[in-house]
Amino acid sequence: MDRNDIPASAFRPAVADLRIALGLLTRLPLPHPPFKADDPRPAAHAAWAYPLVGIAVAACSAAGAGAALWLGLPAGVAALFAVLAGIFCTGALHEDGLADCADGFWGGWTRARRLEIMKDSQIGTYGAIALIAAIGLRWVAITGLISAGSFVAALIGAAVMSRAAMVLVMYGLPNARSAGLSSQTGRPPQAAALIAAGFGLVCAVLALPAPLFIALIVAGLVTLAAALIARAKIGGQTGDVLGATQQLVDLALILACLAALP
Repeated sequence: MDRNDIPASAFRPAVADLRIALGLLTRLPLPHPPFKADDPRPAAHAAWAYPLVGIAVAACSAAGAGAALWLGLPAGVAALFAVLAGIFCTGALHEDGLADCADGFWGGWTRARRLEIMKDSQIGTYGAIALIAAIGLRWVAITGLISAGSFVAALIGAAVMSRAAMVLVMYGLPNARSAGLSSQTGRPPQAAALIAAGFGLVCAVLALPAPLFIALIVAGLVTLAAALIARAKIGGQTGDVLGATQQLVDLALILACLAALP
């Protein structure tokens, strides 16, 4: 039985899931249960809480920008502080996934070779370009949002919705590897994926400073594109694919917020 083929009655959100999600997706010094691949309750059950982790990451980014502004630094410097604070909070976990996917997907000619490249700790040309482009675009977009005074809501909305997108890809695609963190975590049950999607939708309605229709279309198209490319290139998802999905959806939503400014 696949790990997302779990009867709905067997899944119940638990408070400990938030601690598991924070421990997996951030480097915050918080107490969390140790990860056990053979735990009777699969770690993927905690996936419903991934969007909530986005609130913590966005808070770190907003605090970094706020500290720079309090010191009287310009918007560009404050935006750089926001980017760096987010990276520090997650330990560059998702940025690493983006770089690995860029190197593997476009640096290998076969599925096996792509997976091998993605597992390699060294960064290649495609990965470096992807990181420079993503971080540069994020910095420019946040600079514009800070100048307009609407950056906090944009950071929160993008962070929550992009992590909901991770869960949907995690549920929708099989594991591309039989080993690795993603395989050990498993695939979330349908109920967990629906809860995560619900959090993303609520955040889009209440927080994201961009038209709801535009935000949902942008997030949906980018998530779908990431999933289709991953399936075509490696036949499924890995932790790197989930990280790349988060980065792409987050960036797309921040740019949508910038484009929506009057």
